[in-house]
Amino acid sequence: MGGSSPCASCKLLRRRCAKDCIFAPYFPSDDPHKFAIVHKVFGASNVSKMLQELPVHQRGDAVSSLVYEANARVRDPVYGCVGAISFLQNQVSQLQMQLAVAQAEILCIQMQQEPPTLPTQIDHHHQDHDQKPLLLSNTATSSTITNFSTNIPQYLTFSSSSNINHVMQDPTLQRESLWT
Repeated sequence: MGGSSPCASCKLLRRRCAKDCIFAPYFPSDDPHKFAIVHKVFGASNVSKMLQELPVHQRGDAVSSLVYEANARVRDPVYGCVGAISFLQNQVSQLQMQLAVAQAEILCIQMQQEPPTLPTQIDHHHQDHDQKPLLLSNTATSSTITNFSTNIPQYLTFSSSSNINHVMQDPTLQRESLWT
């Protein structure tokens, strides 16, 4: 930077580091790997153009994003960050389903432990003529709950998980972990 120690990009590109080097504030000489990976994936010329088009206050965030994307592209050349995002969305979807099943099981257990409460008075004036109150006996309630709790997966539907899982429908796209 300005003659004393060239930035990581100028060292790698073997050129003199000017005072107004666009890379110097973001790629210090003590972290050469940071620029090397960005240069390998995007090219120094493209990175320079991107940084010049941005306001100065946004350049640091842009460099962080470029470094992250470059690292993701090295790990997964085809999907890059999208592969990591899809993997994490799939994990979130699976955890949401597990949570919903656990909540349903808790509800079933609570319903089995509490005696059913019957209404003391039925207000016939506010009911529709087609609807009738549904009152279950204790045996019908416990057998219904037992049947429901043993077959929970058949009764649960998750509309949000179908939106997330369509990204990972192809079994060739699924992987155990991006970081191993």
